[in-house]
Amino acid sequence: MAEKKTTKKAAAVKAEEPKKSTVKKAAAPKKAAIAVNAENAGFKAGDVYQALAAAENALTVKEIAKAAKISEEETLLGLGWLFKEGKLVAADDKITLA
Repeated sequence: MAEKKTTKKAAAVKAEEPKKSTVKKAAAPKKAAIAVNAENAGFKAGDVYQALAAAENALTVKEIAKAAKISEEETLLGLGWLFKEGKLVAADDKITLA
């Protein structure tokens, strides 16, 4: 078998090539998928209801999510359930128990 010989010119070109950066970009955090079913919606509604009851005043969606320690999407799922049951009142972008 014949071996390939590298010429001085080819070796010089390889040496001059810029090195690629090995810095990895941070991947965007993946959001957890929300299971949209009656059981999960009921649990999230309970979380939202408890957060509103503990606050004893009107809260925004973001405030409810923080108080209930759930995501805003899960908060909206629970709010939908509670609005359908007539347990909530909304005014000026804030929500309170009826």
